[in-house]
Amino acid sequence: MATRETMVIIVGAGPAGLATSACLNNLNVPNVLLEREDCFASLWRKRAYDRLKLHLAKQFCELPHMPYPPGTPTFVPKDGFISYLEKYVSKFEIKPKYNRCVESAFHDDVAGKWVVTARDRITDELEVYSAKFLVVATGENSDGFVPKVPGLECFDGKYIHSNKYDNGKIYEGKQVLVVGSGNSGMEIAYDLYNWGAITSVVVRSPVHVTTKEVVYLGMWLLRYLPVKFVDFITMAITKVMFGNLSKYGIIKPKEGPFYLKKTTRRSPIIDVGTLEKIKSGAVEVLPAVESIKGKKVRFRNGKSKEFDVIIFATGYRSTVLNWLKGGYDLFNEDGMPRHTFPNHWKGENGLYCAGFSSMGLDGIARDARNIASDVSWKVNGDVVSK
Repeated sequence: MATRETMVIIVGAGPAGLATSACLNNLNVPNVLLEREDCFASLWRKRAYDRLKLHLAKQFCELPHMPYPPGTPTFVPKDGFISYLEKYVSKFEIKPKYNRCVESAFHDDVAGKWVVTARDRITDELEVYSAKFLVVATGENSDGFVPKVPGLECFDGKYIHSNKYDNGKIYEGKQVLVVGSGNSGMEIAYDLYNWGAITSVVVRSPVHVTTKEVVYLGMWLLRYLPVKFVDFITMAITKVMFGNLSKYGIIKPKEGPFYLKKTTRRSPIIDVGTLEKIKSGAVEVLPAVESIKGKKVRFRNGKSKEFDVIIFATGYRSTVLNWLKGGYDLFNEDGMPRHTFPNHWKGENGLYCAGFSSMGLDGIARDARNIASDVSWKVNGDVVSK
């Protein structure tokens, strides 16, 4: 089996992989981009609900070297972002190899190169690639995570992960429980209500609720003020806007939203209208799920309620360690970077990661620029502007 040689191997053709390939192409650094699905940005194309919009303003969501065209809405909808990515791929002549499922990657210390084995899902043939540098761009959102709940396997209704949710049309009139109070969970709950579902949402942990406009203000202020002052300002604004939410089952954390984002990677809820429905009683807030029996779900407060459908908006898990052998200086046992932003992206022996900063598309753009600059410097000795 012939080994295919290149300078950089990138695994994953989501926004992080595309941005890294574009930056390398811009510097004339040869690279191969391997993608397990049959398209780029498969999470956005196949596993994102219809009403999804970017939660941050467009200027914080641009990939390197290409701003959004004039007339783009401030908060870009799903279809608009996919269109942007299509133009990005064309402009920078990015050519992913699709249907390549990476089975292993290891560093050959003798040759000083990374050896990557991928299976072509169409032909079932194995392909071997070799490169001096390896970029893991599979991201934090590789596989949907469904927690282990006693009785879930015998649930008499239907349950899915949120990455299988398109819209609430088929759930009209049904009792639906959304487990997870992040942005996806809250937005799906709102969408379900609008489609006529009888909707409840589990809010298990303290969480901040804010708006797109307040987040935009906070990100602008962070350029000039320390995090604690930005948190003080934004929390004061949201307190005036929303009042005390504890009586509705939503507890505010002691630490501020931007501090928590920086230290724990947890984002605040950016309200799209769900809060109004919660306050009116149209959407019920429930505590953590303890067990399931038949269609009956029991909650931490001891109460039970029957549901037809459960949608788990419980996040994703990294799958890096399923195929990466070594690299433990860069990744921990959960397949996430050992070091926090901004020192998370670079490991030893030419290993990098892109899209693991929990800083959204702005973090992805920063990763891609850093990686391409570092690789170019090591290959050519060039000092490249980021």
